[in-house]
Amino acid sequence: MPPVGSGKVVVLDPGHNGGNASHPDEINRKVPAGRGQTKPCNTTGTSTNAGYTEHAFTFAVAHEVGTALAAKGIKVVYTRQNDSGVGPCVDERARIGNDANADAVVSIHADGSTSPTAHGFHVAYSAPPLNAAQGEPSLKLARTMRDGIRDDGFPTSTYIGSAGLSPRNDLAGLNLSTRPAVLVECGNMRNADEASQMSSAAGRAHYAQAIAKAIEAYLAGS
Repeated sequence: MPPVGSGKVVVLDPGHNGGNASHPDEINRKVPAGRGQTKPCNTTGTSTNAGYTEHAFTFAVAHEVGTALAAKGIKVVYTRQNDSGVGPCVDERARIGNDANADAVVSIHADGSTSPTAHGFHVAYSAPPLNAAQGEPSLKLARTMRDGIRDDGFPTSTYIGSAGLSPRNDLAGLNLSTRPAVLVECGNMRNADEASQMSSAAGRAHYAQAIAKAIEAYLAGS
């Protein structure tokens, strides 16, 4: 029998990059962001109060997710190959998912709310949809992702969206996608409990496990 994920393609997009902060001209360059908007190519991301960066967290989690998916026979494509480069720009990240003809595109981030009591994850999706893939397929991916992460013990956001879901019209990676796509904000890096979890190998493994299982559940039902 073929592996569970035989023939499926997932694009994982770890937010930001380790070299962004030292290349402001490159990452501040305006690029298309969909819906007639432009945005900076990329940003530096946030960090915990102790200095653990979002770009390091997202890169580590994405590669743990990818390892788990590859073990199920799923082809995994990453939007960046290291945590020391610059970009890619947000429009290029979307293009990678489109060109891969991905069955699912999952962008992985962490938030930096200034309120230390704000906590919980949320899943963003493009709304109103700009194409068929941004309609029911992306909404199904968002709901499946939300359900999977919540069922793995993570609380939904207390400060963004509703019940762990956040419809957005301003995120370039979602606006420009022609494949089912979501963005997962894993939690608030300025919340002490979530910062501690994100900064630990065990915590990152827990996030990765939840995200990978949710992707598998979506692919099984798509």
